[in-house]
Amino acid sequence: MVQVNDVAAQKRDDREAKLSVHREWRISIPDSATDLSQYPLSKLTETERAIVQCDATRIVELIRKRVYTSEDVLTAFTKVAVAAQDITNCLSEVCIEEAFIRARELDQYLETTGNVVGPLHGLPVSIKDHIKIKGLDTSSGYLGWAYKTVADSDALVVKILRNAGAILYVKTQNPQTLLSLETDNNIFGKTVNPYNRNLTPGGSSGGEGALIACHGSPMGVGTDIGGSIRIPAAHCGLYGLKGSVARLPHSGLLGSHDGMDAIVGCVGPLATSARDIELFCRVMLDTKPWLDEASLLEMPWKGAVASGHGLPEKLSIAILFDDGVVAPHPPITKALNRYKDALVRAGHDVIEWKAMDHQNGWDLIVKLYLLDAGAEYHETIKAGDESQVPQTEWILKHAQGRDPYTPAKIFKLNLEREALRSKALAHWNATRQRTVSGRPVDAILCPVAPTLAPPHNTTSWWSYTSHWNLLDLPAVVFPVDRFKASESAIYPSLPSPRNDVEKYIHGQWDPATYDNTPICLQLVGRRHNEEKLLAMLNVVEKMFRDNSL
Repeated sequence: MVQVNDVAAQKRDDREAKLSVHREWRISIPDSATDLSQYPLSKLTETERAIVQCDATRIVELIRKRVYTSEDVLTAFTKVAVAAQDITNCLSEVCIEEAFIRARELDQYLETTGNVVGPLHGLPVSIKDHIKIKGLDTSSGYLGWAYKTVADSDALVVKILRNAGAILYVKTQNPQTLLSLETDNNIFGKTVNPYNRNLTPGGSSGGEGALIACHGSPMGVGTDIGGSIRIPAAHCGLYGLKGSVARLPHSGLLGSHDGMDAIVGCVGPLATSARDIELFCRVMLDTKPWLDEASLLEMPWKGAVASGHGLPEKLSIAILFDDGVVAPHPPITKALNRYKDALVRAGHDVIEWKAMDHQNGWDLIVKLYLLDAGAEYHETIKAGDESQVPQTEWILKHAQGRDPYTPAKIFKLNLEREALRSKALAHWNATRQRTVSGRPVDAILCPVAPTLAPPHNTTSWWSYTSHWNLLDLPAVVFPVDRFKASESAIYPSLPSPRNDVEKYIHGQWDPATYDNTPICLQLVGRRHNEEKLLAMLNVVEKMFRDNSL
């Protein structure tokens, strides 16, 4: 039996007390159920079902046009959020009662003035746990931080959301240490994937992924230093953006290694449509956040570029099929080939991206993650009198047996990072020698991970996402399909493993394991070119709808 620490028990009781106010929204599921995704919708009215099927862009439009009130919308999403918590364990902090007060204020304002308070008027937005919301605990997956980290101010992203009219109603689960691509901690436990409860929703923004996949939130805010937005988006069939560093607001977070800048994370959105990703970025940057956060670049959002202005009529796309370390499982390779064929049929220029330094890149970034040999993680876990969850053990083993790096060593690692970035830039520019247009490729299309959502505690290769953090390139994840295991299907055999990690991951391949899981891909752009990246995503998605067989 799992022993629950007294602090953890109190945190769970506090969460339950707030949820039990809405006992009529609670649900239970049969033990035999694997696909949980539709259960949270079971207590909705027809109108509420229509609301939660809308993306954020449509919701704010319908509120503005007074088709729905802010309270109508909040009721629909909170009903689902409460039920989603019952089946996926996706929530950490709950402020639903305060949210309804705000919804009624917004409805009154619109009724009285005829105007909305901002571009997100009445939109419920969920927030990852370690992003500060004033007055709420920010335990961030650490027992030792529970009840000791109540935020005295909002993170900048939260401040902007509030001013834009968004309604904050829940915070979502993140893992112990945050340095994990699954979501598990000793406060609230493990979050499961709503499409298959035996699999992970990803991490570290896994609570966001599970909640949005259940239609319990139209838009969520996560963070990403190695894939922590993109992996949950991929495992839960969503859209997710990791921008380049210093583009979107990042101040007001709580986590280990604050002040470490050898590799820096990014705040970004998870949502159910590509246009919602653009909406989030536009709202953030239209407020000129660089006036409030000194580390941000003064780069206003270029809406015309995001809408496609200036894009070439035919794109040049490079496809990365294999990073040279771990070849992806067959459903992912099949998806890449389907997109390749559709791109070619549509007349776009397609070449293969030659993988460069993914193993070296991983070896470097894991050193940058753990400059102190994991000392701060170990100390924080010890201070909470807790054990390491399995994925914490896995990542910290990468620094096991070595001392913290000296300043001289850190300087050398930073030089290695910059040399790799320069080499990658030259590698990208050299694609002009292989494209029909004679210009470098516009974007890279690639897997998000070598597997679809894997069984809990088995994630073991990050490089399809972390590589782009190392290079500081923007990357957006988008849904492609849902995998259905079929006894009659014939899957191509995987290549002979080149290393132990690939051997392990290829050994995981069994179609039945991944039944019902989303298939997503990732589009990578040039540094600080988030607008062009989203414009290209629009082209690629429309192209596939028009040209896929």
